[in-house]
Formats: sequence, C-alpha cells, structure tokens
Amino acid sequence: MSDVKQLRGINSCSSPLSVDGEIAATTSSRSIDLSFVDVDHLTLLSSQLGNLLKGSDNTDVTFIVEGDHCEAHRIILAARCEYFRALFYGGMKEATNRDKIDLPETPSSAFKYLLTYIYTGLMSFREIEERDVLDILILANRYSLLSLESAITGYLKDIISESNVAEIYDVATVIDISDLVTACNVYIDHHATDFLNSDGFARLSKESVKQIISRQSFEAPEIDIFHALKRWMSENEEESSELCGCVRLPLIDSGALLNQVRSSKIYSADEILDAVTMKHELSINHLPHRGFLLENENIAQSCHNAVVLSGGMREALLDVGKPPYDSEKGYTMHKIKEDDQGIIIQLQRPSIINTIKLLLWDLDSRSYSYKIEYSMNNKEWACIVDYSRYFCRSFQLIHFDPIVAKYVRVVGTYNSQNNCFHLVSFQCMYSTTCLPVKDGIIVPSENVASIKKQAVVIEGVSRNRNVLIDGSTKNYDLESGYTCHQIGSGSITIQLAQPYHINSMRMLLWDCDDRSYCYYIQVSLDRNEWDTVWDRREEPSSSWQTIAFPEQPVSFIKITGTKNTSNEAFHVVHFECPAIEDANCDPLVPESVPVKEAEG
Repeated sequence: MSDVKQLRGINSCSSPLSVDGEIAATTSSRSIDLSFVDVDHLTLLSSQLGNLLKGSDNTDVTFIVEGDHCEAHRIILAARCEYFRALFYGGMKEATNRDKIDLPETPSSAFKYLLTYIYTGLMSFREIEERDVLDILILANRYSLLSLESAITGYLKDIISESNVAEIYDVATVIDISDLVTACNVYIDHHATDFLNSDGFARLSKESVKQIISRQSFEAPEIDIFHALKRWMSENEEESSELCGCVRLPLIDSGALLNQVRSSKIYSADEILDAVTMKHELSINHLPHRGFLLENENIAQSCHNAVVLSGGMREALLDVGKPPYDSEKGYTMHKIKEDDQGIIIQLQRPSIINTIKLLLWDLDSRSYSYKIEYSMNNKEWACIVDYSRYFCRSFQLIHFDPIVAKYVRVVGTYNSQNNCFHLVSFQCMYSTTCLPVKDGIIVPSENVASIKKQAVVIEGVSRNRNVLIDGSTKNYDLESGYTCHQIGSGSITIQLAQPYHINSMRMLLWDCDDRSYCYYIQVSLDRNEWDTVWDRREEPSSSWQTIAFPEQPVSFIKITGTKNTSNEAFHVVHFECPAIEDANCDPLVPESVPVKEAEG
C-alpha cells in the first residue's frame, strides 16, 4: 500500500487533529477511550516505534543536520506532526518528495531528541543539557508541537537561576513565549542587582537588554544599571544611543552624574545638564522611579517588612490574622486636624502599587472622610485620592494608575461621631484586575448597593435591617421582605460604602397585588445637596423598575414615594446600583431620562 493511501485517514477533512499541531490518536472509525481498554501496551508501542529510529529499515527520508544524516519514516512523522504532514503530503508550498532534506541552522543533537519524542512521545529533560533543551524548545515552536513546547516551558520555569536566566530570556523573547518571558522577568526583577553583575547579562542580545532595563519594575540602583550597560557595550563592542536612553539619569546622584557618568563620554554635556536640571526642578515623587513589583499580594504586611511610622495604637494595623476589633482595641487612630501627619506606612522598598484597601471602624453608623498620599522620602507628599468631601464607611477599595511609593499615609479629615480617625486595616498592592476609575472614583461593574459591599439602609422601615439590599427578590409577602416609608413623611435612603460613578439603578416595588406607585429618586455625596435623577411622580409604576441617568459620583440614594393606589405607604422589595439584569425580570430601559426638580 502506498504512503498516500496509508495517509488517507490523516488527509481526510474529518480526521481529528490536536490544536497544537500533533495528530490526535484515532482508530479507523472512532477515538480510543482508554478508560475502558483491557489491554494497555502503550509503553511497548513507544519502545518499538523508538527502535525504528535505531536502524534504516523502511526509512524513506533523510534529514541532513549539521552534517549528520538522520533517517526517518515520512508516514510516522506525518501521523504525529501536522507540520510534516503538510510538508510531505501537500498543503505547504515547501511540500516535497525529495529523499534528502537539508535543515540549515538546526542543531543536530536537539533535532535527534525531537525525532525520538515524535516516535515515542517521551523526553526526559533532566538527562539533556540545558542548551539542548532550549534548542528543542525552538524546534518545538518551529514545528508547532505545542504540547512539547508547553512541557519545556513549565520545566524551564522551575529551573530558572542566575546562570541560565539570560539564555532562557533571549530564547523566550525570540520565539515569543510570553509566560516564560514573564517568569524570567519576575526572577530578574527579584535579583536585579545580582543579575546586572552576572556573566549572563553581558551575553544578552541588544533587544533583550533594552527590554529589561526599560521596565519600571527592574528596581536596581540607576548607577549600577549605567555601569552594567557600559560593560555590556564594551564586551559586545557596540555603542548604542538607543540603550543609553533607557538609563534614567535623573535618578543618579548628582555627584555620580558629574564624576562617573560624565567622564565615560557616553552622554553629552547637554544630557547630563538636563538630568541635573530635572532633579532640581521636579518633586522627588515625580521623577521616573523604578519600583519593586509583586503582583496581587499585599505588601503592607510585617512579613514584607512594612512598618507603621505614625498614628496611635500602631501594632494591629498590618496584622493579617488580627483578632476582632471593638471600641477599645484593634485599630490605629489619629486626631483629626490636630495631627495632620496622619497614619504613615513605610514599605520595605520603593514599590509599584495601584490598589489600596482600607477598613474604617464600622461598629456603628458613623461615616468618615479621608485622603491618601504617597512619598519617596517621607517629606514631600503627592495625592493618590482625596475623599475629604465624601462620606465613607467600612471597607474601602481604591484603584489608581500605577505609582512607585516608599511611604503611604492616610489622613482622616472627618468623623461624624467624634474628632478621631480610626483605621482597622490597611493593604496596598499591585492588582492585575482593577476596575475603571474616573477622577479617583471607581466605575463599578457589579451591584455596590449590597450588604456584601458594605452599603447600609440609613432611612426607611423594615422588619429586618438592610433587607432592601440583601439580594433577595422573591421572599416577600404582606408582612415582610420589604422596606417602606409613610408617604408624605421621610423616604428610603441607602448609603454606599464609598463614592462610585453610577449611571443606572434597578428596584422591585412590592407587587403582590395590582397596586401601582409614584415616586422619585435623588442622589447625593454629602446628604445636603441632592440631585434628582429620576421622576415618576406623574406616572403610575409597578413591579420592576430600571432607572438610567447620566453618570455621576454617588454616595447616597434617596427614594421617595408620592403615591400608592392601595394605601399610604411606599414599599420597595429590592434595590441595586448599577442595574444588573438577570432572568428574574425583563424591564424596559427607557430611551430618555425624565427628570423634574424636586424639593429637598
């Protein structure tokens, strides 16, 4: 039988191919379900196929690799690898019937290991030289053997060290294996100074050097980066203004700039002068600092050597497994206005952060206002977020553009109960899952008017506190499951934990009979000035209501009923913002937003 006929199943459009370029195992009509087999001779099969490589029986193709002749079987290569199937039997413009194929720029030892893997499905990385493993990775990438590529990538991640990280990084960059590049970056970032002084740094390609020293998270002293780059250019006999531009000259001490950098003749006098000028004209917080990066982990912990420098009762603030807090203990505090220094946290090293989480003391109904600032020297401070004019409570989540900070301070500006600011816990980190932010205020994608998000109902009558925002939309009747107020007196008011940019709401009016209601909705940041965003005082409404209005910052929502066709009370079963549609209802979102001015 000819090879083409033997490959009829492989060439058929219905033949299953694995997504990584290796041909999926098949029988003539169906896949093999190994969970029900009575005979398992896969090891024997692998061994017998591997033996075919040791002789020249029935081989029909020879690869010439670095002068070596590697004999193989087209049918086996094509059955195991989509690349070779296309090469030998069509589908690729390079398809060939030649008996000998020259493979230039292909390492012989790596190619032989690859052939063994194709025949047997086996490879032991620890029995192979690291340089050969990298060459096999390049070949696996070239021939789209993604299962093998993934296995080698996982192995290399586990063995990254100072002696091999440069070579692994170069290869991963060239063949664009992003997760391996990331693993190398993490190792390099955590050993930045040692890496600069290693032999591997001098062996890096120009492109790799540029990528590494350009990263903000490559947190080594800038003068060390300069000297390492100078050594790289000397050993590689290459001058590069492109690489020199990656050194952040304003971060180098003025003395070193004038005595070491200037004398190297690498930079012009104007470049040195510009760096000195920038050092003196810009605040230290606005210089292009580098910072340590640890993704998705709170670095304001004792285990990361963070410390609290100011504030009363400091010992509990950074404890992760802290005991319950009460009115006497479990928080750090400072006197509002009397102590403008606030609560200062020093991180172990300059670090890249974009998220801060706070827990304000919340064992009663009080609200706080505050601002958060950062510094590189504990003298000059820059603002991260200013919530001085907003009412906040309980847990706070703050997202912002990444910054490099060594010190962070929280300054309380208001407490609705007394003259102290009480902070139960503090966390800061670099998060890879930040929500969008406008003017320092989060634009939420989930319901923030919920108990889970620490919202509270501060006005309204119900049998169970906060039943309005407990998420239940079905468990209500004549006696319970809703919040209400007397029409003509009061309202239902919800306080969010912090300000959010909101442009929609949704609520369920009590609907166990055919009654209808009239109402309007207002929002505020301080409970003094209210903006009417929805007015249904002239339109009878029932059951589910979806409210849409121009996006704006909101801390308080007030729902005021003006009519009930059955009695003198206004009843709301469920409330949320922003509106989260689900299968419980199919409300009509209005095309226009009717708004009337309302009193109060």
